[in-house]
Amino acid sequence: MIDETADPDRSPLRHTLKQRHMTMIALGGVIGAGLFVGSRVVIQAAGPAASLSFLITGLLVVLVMRMLGELATALPGSGSFYDYARAAMGDLAGFLTGWMYWYFWVIVVALEAIAGADLIRFWLPGAPQWMLALMLLILLTASNMLTVKAYGEFEFWFASIKVAAICLFLVIGSAFVIGFWPSGTSHFTNLTAHGGFAPHGILPVLTGAVAATGFYFGAEVVTVAAAEADEPARAVARATNSVISRVLLFYVGSILLVVAILPWNSAGIATPYVSALAAMGIPAAAQIMNAIILTAVLSALNSGLYASSRMLFALTRNGDAPSALARVNRRGVPVIATLCGTLGGLAAIILSYLSPDLVFAFLVNSYGTVALFVYLFIALAELKLRRRLDVEAPERLVIRMWLFPWLTYVAIAAMLAILAAMAFIPEQRAPLTMGLASAVLFACAYGLKRWRLRAGAGSVDMPLAERQPHRSC
Repeated sequence: MIDETADPDRSPLRHTLKQRHMTMIALGGVIGAGLFVGSRVVIQAAGPAASLSFLITGLLVVLVMRMLGELATALPGSGSFYDYARAAMGDLAGFLTGWMYWYFWVIVVALEAIAGADLIRFWLPGAPQWMLALMLLILLTASNMLTVKAYGEFEFWFASIKVAAICLFLVIGSAFVIGFWPSGTSHFTNLTAHGGFAPHGILPVLTGAVAATGFYFGAEVVTVAAAEADEPARAVARATNSVISRVLLFYVGSILLVVAILPWNSAGIATPYVSALAAMGIPAAAQIMNAIILTAVLSALNSGLYASSRMLFALTRNGDAPSALARVNRRGVPVIATLCGTLGGLAAIILSYLSPDLVFAFLVNSYGTVALFVYLFIALAELKLRRRLDVEAPERLVIRMWLFPWLTYVAIAAMLAILAAMAFIPEQRAPLTMGLASAVLFACAYGLKRWRLRAGAGSVDMPLAERQPHRSC
């Protein structure tokens, strides 16, 4: 039977996110600081063929977003893919999906606060990093505490700046490369002039695809936000389609322009977009890119606090998190759940100072692999729930996964291949090991929860449709 997972009409959350918010939440999730900064690692390893690395990973993300669009429009609800994993594969799968997703975003909150502090120190070099990181964390927590619409507005403008910046870069960079710039010279030669398009062969292209996986993570936030949209099915359908059409353009297109403008083995690749703007003669290139990257960081921090709080809220419905986390204030904001994300991020920031080479290194090395596990659970859930929907409620399938089930199988196989490949890539072994260790710890936490329930708290296996929504405080 198809479970009525988390009917948004029964939720105390407010449905105030508009279509424009949902579209920009989706696009903002795709364009992260990893594109502007982390892409250098892939370019230095694969050369101009780094664009193929991002293409491979981008296609995988497109497939996952299509699956999520299908499920989110058919079964909209807070927590979305947590509910889907639980409905499709049982309590353990749901528990792991929800808590690993929360864990991912808490680490992102810490990393983005630290990165934002470093970016601000570009203009204020004497300011203490810890103080700036704390200020950013407090500022974005405050915005999330207002209303969900406040989050949507912040993310709308953050994402608008990022999208406008990347679109402008695509236009100016294309004009420069094809010779329509004042220099009047074509720059396509950089794609092959320094050892060829793939100077180190095909293996770095594939390993680069593994490294690029984490850069795309975040687009799925739009399905978490569906429970607070005024028209969830329509909003998610349009937002996921916008991601599908733009993800490849923004990433693959801009990376291709960077390696066409700059030699892939030049020193400037250490700051790819800053150096590309400087090569085109754009005044104050470093200042402009620092501001744009700071916007991307603030967007990720904003989304991290939002996504982590709503996932905690969802986890309470099945007893996978304390029920107190489901309490909302009069504005429909789950205050305690939001503060948990803030405190988790603050704890990680403190650990970055107290234990940078042990505990914090474990967190940083594990969170990317954990994100991949979440995507794998999404694909497995879609495979099972789509078959149920085809039989029991085909009219709900407003969006359908292409070539089902074959492309779903392809996505699952690709993710398993990435995880397997990480074992053979020296720099990816630590993230794989730490990610697996994190998954084992969460599985142990689930086992402890079940043991305590059997010992006296009773069962939480009541169908979700029979549960009552939490009341606001």
